[in-house]
Amino acid sequence: MTKFAPRLTARLIHQFLESSAALHPEQIAVVHQGEAVSYRELNWRSNRFAHWLIDNGIAPGDRVPFIMENGIDYVTVYYGILKAGAVAVPLSTDLKPASLRPLLEELAPSAFVATSRFERLLKATDYPWPLLVIGNPKLAWQALSVQVAALDEIVRTPSSESDTPKLDLDANRLASIIYTSGSTGKPKGVMLSHRNIVDNANAICDYLELTARDIQMAVLPFFYVMGKSLLNTHVAAGGRVVINNKFAYPAAVVQEMATAEVTGFSGVPSTYAYLLHRSPLAKYRDRLPALRYCSQAGGHMSAHIKQELLRILPSHTRLFIMYGATEAAARLTYLPPEHIRVKMESIGIAIPGVTMKVLDKQGNNLPTGQVGEIVGAGSNIMMGYWKNPEATAKALDAHGYHTGDIGYCDAEGFFYLVGRRDNQLKIKGHRINPQEVEDALAASGLVIESVVLGIPDDLQSYRLAALAVPRSECCHQQKIRHLLSEMLPTYKIPHEIKFCRNLPMNANGKIDRQKCLAIMTANPKQL
Repeated sequence: MTKFAPRLTARLIHQFLESSAALHPEQIAVVHQGEAVSYRELNWRSNRFAHWLIDNGIAPGDRVPFIMENGIDYVTVYYGILKAGAVAVPLSTDLKPASLRPLLEELAPSAFVATSRFERLLKATDYPWPLLVIGNPKLAWQALSVQVAALDEIVRTPSSESDTPKLDLDANRLASIIYTSGSTGKPKGVMLSHRNIVDNANAICDYLELTARDIQMAVLPFFYVMGKSLLNTHVAAGGRVVINNKFAYPAAVVQEMATAEVTGFSGVPSTYAYLLHRSPLAKYRDRLPALRYCSQAGGHMSAHIKQELLRILPSHTRLFIMYGATEAAARLTYLPPEHIRVKMESIGIAIPGVTMKVLDKQGNNLPTGQVGEIVGAGSNIMMGYWKNPEATAKALDAHGYHTGDIGYCDAEGFFYLVGRRDNQLKIKGHRINPQEVEDALAASGLVIESVVLGIPDDLQSYRLAALAVPRSECCHQQKIRHLLSEMLPTYKIPHEIKFCRNLPMNANGKIDRQKCLAIMTANPKQL
């Protein structure tokens, strides 16, 4: 194993910050919109917030949800909640009152934190707030008899309470509840302990070889488990996180990657699809000498996009393909870059500290090459789902975490996915894996990204359809269907292909298949 710059041992998540503040006090920890904060200052701010929570009655184990866009205040609040011994519950910035209220009733929070942008959302939710902390409150709350404090005053006002609160916290206690996207049903609150997150973060630091010299550009939201993993790993390594919340303008993102001299960039499949086709990434190839790696997780990325990235990225930039789940505190496997060209479709090998298996329906280990369910085990696997014992029992057993993904392991220990247990389509008697058709659409070179769906049909139960983002306005579905006919049997070619500018995404940056289906069925005309 490669030797890295020393890191102090952390048992608790917030000790990542405390250790880096001790080792690299003046190192810049986070940069956002021209503001930079050192590890010393970030640790002080988090301590101030932790003391304020404790002074206002927040006790270890209390849930403190927060809804904030990525920024320095987000990082301050996250580590401050943990330092107070409370449970950090990051919530999606896309929530509406009707979806926020049930989560609050399930969590029974002792306090709630938000930036000013979400103040109207909180009022519209009509919840009996116990204690609100808002960045810089602008609305009148007095009539509602709610105690409201200004986050700006708490964390930016000089205070004698700059030491870490002295609490006896166990590494196995609940640290965070992260809600799944809920695109296929009610969101589930994944319970992660300090040990879950710390062990997973340390494993990622090792295989990515992160050091205090690393600079990560964060475009993924921190409330998403992958975004939170980027934050924790770089704070653990004493590196720098450059926050960019403007991925809607990918050209500006690439430009900042060059000027900030980032060493690492991470994204989901759509992130890279848009970087390839709607940004000047190729032109910046010689202007990214510091970019030593890119990493991808958050779902399957087609071989076509991987090949394009290998062609366009600087020759020294290593591409890591990764696989995981919120239930695994982020990561289960990674594909070492030196194997990517010969193992293009693989999700790689188990990360340090994780054991991966392929099991049949009876829970028996399957031999090399046989297809079954992918199951992972390790100290990173969740404690269960918050107030949902039925879902917990389905996902966890003596074997570990049942991912719901179907795949196999080759003779060299590399894992491959062939689909999801619940995502197969049956069209005219044929079972079809949508991923195969989506890969073919990407390989056509005519679309940026796509989603393949089964549309209800009176004559044949379902018909195959695709919603796609075309690379140019002159793209026609007849041409795409012709190219697909050279790669796929007739029954796997979508009966109809509709175009849109962007595919609907859920809060985690993954394609929202339910919204795509609603678009396909609500409007029979070409989009």
